[in-house]
Amino acid sequence: MSKFTDTITISVQAGHGGPGAVAFRREKYIPKGGPDGGDGGKGGDVFLEADRRYYNLSHLFKDRVYKAENGKQGMGDNRHGKDGGDLIIKVPPGTQILDDNENVIADLVEEGMRCLVATGGVGGRGNTFFKTSTHQTPRFAQPGMPGEEKFLVLNLKLIADIGLVGLPNAGKSTLLSRLTNARPKIADYPFTTLVPNLGVVERESGLVYTIADIPGIIEGAHMGHGLGLSFLQHIERVKVILYLIDVSEEDPAYNLGLLRSELETYSPGLVSKPGFIVLTKKDLVDEDGLQERAEQFHADNIIAVSAVSGDGLDRLTQILDEIMEKERAPQNPD
Repeated sequence: MSKFTDTITISVQAGHGGPGAVAFRREKYIPKGGPDGGDGGKGGDVFLEADRRYYNLSHLFKDRVYKAENGKQGMGDNRHGKDGGDLIIKVPPGTQILDDNENVIADLVEEGMRCLVATGGVGGRGNTFFKTSTHQTPRFAQPGMPGEEKFLVLNLKLIADIGLVGLPNAGKSTLLSRLTNARPKIADYPFTTLVPNLGVVERESGLVYTIADIPGIIEGAHMGHGLGLSFLQHIERVKVILYLIDVSEEDPAYNLGLLRSELETYSPGLVSKPGFIVLTKKDLVDEDGLQERAEQFHADNIIAVSAVSGDGLDRLTQILDEIMEKERAPQNPD
């Protein structure tokens, strides 16, 4: 299994323009014909394109230079050199393209979006171009212009409809596996999930949405502690956040406050997103204990589930479907 990569620096180089040709017309009975050297071809461009077949940036290589094809040399008989082929680098939707000063060039959020990141050089003029009334036999041509070369920073922010956030071992991966087609690694110890996992929900009605399991957040994550900033960015684009709280722990309400504090410190807009509190592992507490802990939250947007027994999952699924159906519904103009 390839390593999950969400940030990488690559070098891109557009193709150089082909050189123009120095040639002269040579035919029977015309031993000293005029210049007929054609122009060189244009160098290929470099594009980045969003392709949903890619989940992260691990197929790219940090030290590799991605080069487009050079233009071909011009030829006699005023024949134009062939243009160099373009290079299209595929990246997952959600990839930001930044220059080496960390300015955002483009944000490829949708399938098929494409960005020109390096332009190929113009082909050189052949000697035909330089013929004048006073200089009828030019014996020189232009070299092709060099293509653009750039260092680019690619930064992936996963695009998911619903994000699962919680402390380590809160049951995010188990819940994701029960709600979607995802098969994440699951074990009963903290930080089982070291990379974000994406799952897809498909209903017979045609409703389709994605759920992302974000690796466990710990206190100080916004400062890079634990798995830190590298994964907090992946919840920036989600439409709904499910706060997963292990109801069997001593102070679940404190844990919710910790999660929200970390999200707000990282990006204040995150806590204003629609959210739902999901109390996990309800099979580990009795009804009185569950009721007591649920009352600590003083919230209506709360549901208790057990991913192990399945208790509460149907209701949670119904809630998520209703949220996403409303999200997908066309908005009536005012």
